[in-house]
Amino acid sequence: MSQIIINGKGALHKIEEVLRELGSKKVLLVCDGAFPYLPVKDFFDNMSVPVVKFNEFTVNPLYEDVCKGVDLFNREGCDVIIAVGGGSSIDVAKCIKLFAKMDPSENYLKQEFKENGIKLIALPTTAGTGSESARYAVIYYKGEKQSVADLSIIPDYAVLESSVLLTLPEYQKKCTFLDALCQAIESWWSVNSTVESHEYSKFAIKGLLDNLDDYLNKPSESVLEAVMTAANFAGRAINVTQTTAAHAMSYKLTSLYHLPHGHSVAICLPGVWRYMINNIEKCIDPRGSAYLAGVFEDIAKALGAESPVAAVEKFAGIIKGLGIDAPVIPEKDIEVLGASVNPVRLKNNPVALTEEVLKQMYRELV
Repeated sequence: MSQIIINGKGALHKIEEVLRELGSKKVLLVCDGAFPYLPVKDFFDNMSVPVVKFNEFTVNPLYEDVCKGVDLFNREGCDVIIAVGGGSSIDVAKCIKLFAKMDPSENYLKQEFKENGIKLIALPTTAGTGSESARYAVIYYKGEKQSVADLSIIPDYAVLESSVLLTLPEYQKKCTFLDALCQAIESWWSVNSTVESHEYSKFAIKGLLDNLDDYLNKPSESVLEAVMTAANFAGRAINVTQTTAAHAMSYKLTSLYHLPHGHSVAICLPGVWRYMINNIEKCIDPRGSAYLAGVFEDIAKALGAESPVAAVEKFAGIIKGLGIDAPVIPEKDIEVLGASVNPVRLKNNPVALTEEVLKQMYRELV
């Protein structure tokens, strides 16, 4: 599925042009609690097309939340969905689009996923998730995480309006930045990686690291645009490859210790990375251990490190410098954490990991 990326100066104002081209009569605007404080609020409040706002969802959105959005979309006669927010807002919008023309008398998650013609525009307000260019969404059904994946939920338009990054709290900037950086690195070594995804990862890593200091301390318009674009490329990379072990390890950490996703992933990544370098003979990528060794060398070069080992330490130094620390994990939680890792995501990891290895990684986090 092709996607139109709208970025650069004036990206926001091109949305009206897109809506005119689509012949939209009414828009469902999916936004989170931060929307009233965003610099783009006035634009959406004064659009020429009528707007119906939907914000009745949690940070970890529930299936029931999405159902409310589907009901509102259909009841109000909306024809286009615009998502403004972080990953949760965009995930909710994706699921509303996917479910909107399904049979409401049956569980949407059990019905066939297919393209339904509803146009989706995504405007991310963080530089991190890359959800605006990915075919994945996450919602929770009866307390269990549900990964919804389909090409039809890739937004038709991704609007990279970098001014929204000015309102992010510092800690959130750090966490979302690290999420993007982890995505780019994991995508590069994923067993599903391609020449195309490698280029996306390389561009993302360079754009993120080159602008980190200025992004946190003196973010000019060009710096904000560079970081937003780099994060989008990380999302494009993950759209090709999916994530690997560090992401798989992160989810239970987030739920147990209430850590933001980017924080959880970042503290898991060094341990996974070190283990793979030291156990490269356990490579499960069909391209072989020599290929994987070359990938680790390429990632090291992208990070400006002399070797894969030095690259891991450089990454660990970055998260330490940002004040991103691991929580204290009691031994009773180790069993829970080790058993929580999704084996499907481990299949994307280029080196085999057992539950015992995962438990030891959790022990070594601090």
